[in-house]
Amino acid sequence: MAAGQYQKFKMKYTASEIKNQIFKTKLHGYDITEVKKYLTELASEWELFQREQSTLKDKVIELETRLKDYTAMEKAIQQTFMQSQETSGKAIENAKKEAQLIIQEAEIKATKMLDKSRSDLITIKEHLTILKAKKESIVSRFKMLLNSELELIKALEVDEESQNQLQFENQQGSAKDKSEIEEIMRNLE
Repeated sequence: MAAGQYQKFKMKYTASEIKNQIFKTKLHGYDITEVKKYLTELASEWELFQREQSTLKDKVIELETRLKDYTAMEKAIQQTFMQSQETSGKAIENAKKEAQLIIQEAEIKATKMLDKSRSDLITIKEHLTILKAKKESIVSRFKMLLNSELELIKALEVDEESQNQLQFENQQGSAKDKSEIEEIMRNLE
């Protein structure tokens, strides 16, 4: 109840009006002294009642003011609590999004690194295959060159004597040359 609502309960009479009330006297009426004494007591009680009522009105006003203050404080606390919940919720959501982005970036980097490693491996294997082919080609050409040179040396020998002697030497040298050629071939492989 607001303080203004107590105004409609205002008393019609005050304590002094009750004390000073004058009654008409009639023959065989009330005892005037007794009536005055009663009115004085009634006025005192009424005055006490009015003071108590005034004190209670002041107390109600004070309590209503405090209640408004507490209600305002409660509302502010609720708003602060809701804002902190909203802020913490947003912070958690932002942290989750940031973590997701970091994971996605890491996955993308890992995929790129893996793709580059695979590409590098394929390139290295291709280079190795090319080098092996070149080696085989060089070894094969070298063998052919050595064989053609041996053939040429044999064809250039004209005379029989020297041919016989050469044959004898060739057999020894050929075995020696052959073993040297085989050794060179093994080293090349």
